[in-house]
Amino acid sequence: MHYSLITIWNISLQLYGYENVTNIVPPYNAFSAQGTPEGDLIYVNYARTEDFFKLEREMSINCTGKIVIARYGKIFRGNKVKNAMLAGAIGIILYSDPADYFAPGVQPYPKGWNLPGTAAQRGNVLNLNGAGDPLTPGYPAKEYTFRLDVEEGVGIPKIPVHPIGYNDAEILLRKVRMHVHNTNKITRIYNVIGTIRGSVEPDRYVILGGHRDSWVFGAIDPTSGTAVLQEIVQSFGKLMSKGWKPRRTIIFASWDAEEFGLLGSTEWAEENAKTLQERSIAYINSDSSIEGNYTLRVDCTPLLYQLVYQLTKEISSPDDGFENKSLYESWLEKDPSSENKNFPRINKLGSGSDFEAYFQRLGIASGRARYTKNRKTDKYSSYPVYHTIYETFELVENFYDPTFKKQLSVAQLRGALVYELADSKIIPFNIQDYAKALKNYATSIYNLSKKHDQQLRDHGVSFDSLFSAVKNFSEAASDFHRRLTQVDLNDPIAVRIMNDQLMLLERAFIDPLGLPGRQHIIFAPSSHNKYAGESFPGIYDAMFDIENKADPRSAWTEVKKHISVAAFTIQAAAGTLKEVL
Repeated sequence: MHYSLITIWNISLQLYGYENVTNIVPPYNAFSAQGTPEGDLIYVNYARTEDFFKLEREMSINCTGKIVIARYGKIFRGNKVKNAMLAGAIGIILYSDPADYFAPGVQPYPKGWNLPGTAAQRGNVLNLNGAGDPLTPGYPAKEYTFRLDVEEGVGIPKIPVHPIGYNDAEILLRKVRMHVHNTNKITRIYNVIGTIRGSVEPDRYVILGGHRDSWVFGAIDPTSGTAVLQEIVQSFGKLMSKGWKPRRTIIFASWDAEEFGLLGSTEWAEENAKTLQERSIAYINSDSSIEGNYTLRVDCTPLLYQLVYQLTKEISSPDDGFENKSLYESWLEKDPSSENKNFPRINKLGSGSDFEAYFQRLGIASGRARYTKNRKTDKYSSYPVYHTIYETFELVENFYDPTFKKQLSVAQLRGALVYELADSKIIPFNIQDYAKALKNYATSIYNLSKKHDQQLRDHGVSFDSLFSAVKNFSEAASDFHRRLTQVDLNDPIAVRIMNDQLMLLERAFIDPLGLPGRQHIIFAPSSHNKYAGESFPGIYDAMFDIENKADPRSAWTEVKKHISVAAFTIQAAAGTLKEVL
């Protein structure tokens, strides 16, 4: 029996209260290959590397020549497609499983905020090393730029991909025919850039950017973030009308085509890379301001930890039961750090939004903040109606943030970050937090390696150089902050020297010869899940599944190489903190 996915998405277009809307984009995965593959259907769980390993190594199931069906969640959808291609699949169907996208005890939309069975999650399935236009990797997609042919585009899938809802997933039988008629074409996109020129250091930039394109209505992603960006711009406009000017230049950016692979932000970063690397203090992301309504979530460079803590103590908590308390207090109580219960949890930056090119490739200190779910009890992926037609204004107004106070808190934090970074005489970065983070990350990757203890000894692999470099960096950070407390704030040259060292520290962790598209030695998206941030990604990737590598000696040599590169990079970063001769 065959099921045409053309029929499936027509059924799935039924939307409560929006029946008369005629221009809804039907469910599809951007950059899918065209085709009509037909074959046996194999369920591959989340289509992670380990899922295919289980099928092949433990169950003796070969996916070659088969169509696979995978549930969304755990990893970026583009990684799922890449893994399916590597396993020999001729097509992949993606669906949102109720186990991952349906919270117990909550009605489906419109009676509640849960995912209806007809909803299909859209999204791009590019799998680039980095982000941006797959036809101009590493370079801006301008009229003069050389372009690859679409068939040669970097990271574009070679097999058809299509999303469906869980109602449709239930009726698929063992044999399926896919009809995917996506067409890829070159089209113009538009970024909107606004600036406030700095009054003292106009050649130093603080960037606030967020995308405005969405899959269908996009009330949460990105509109909850777009609204915050607009409010912050308006607030700075009011300050300027009263005569205020920032010390440094502020750049506001509304990015286009984020949903197609961070295109607008990445192409602008590539076009202006040299200038941005020379002049940028920080990039603050303004994507979705809510993905839940339980507590604050922050992902950022360790340089921003102290500033985030300070600012959240000055913002009122919007949470019930925390009246007359700060955002910091509610955040700390609801989500303390696993490393130190005296501080709220802050996550590593991975990918999946517009900060990627600025942080991972250009080495610009970056951060993002939004409201999120309870990560301990709410085990569903993202928010249930993510990237579906049910992501409407009514969803936000009726269920997620009826008073809009949580989005206000996010706006206050994002705006305050921009204000402090742009107007403080000394850039409010704390390098000692970076030193503590490096120590934690080095310990973590070392502990991960200990399950291969015998192989470490057999192949002469040692982490001593890494721990030595971290120790030297910690000492340099302490000495830097000692000197920072003694700097003459009335001496513009002395202030500029210290600020330049602060600004350029993140750049010191960028290795031009590093992992393709992931040049940050300390933080990068995982090669197995682009959404997740990985510390010491080179070492981590080299050790992944190392026990099954065909040539163990060369595999462990690769581990030694990446330990050496990480140690050198940290040592070199420590050198940038020394007193200027």
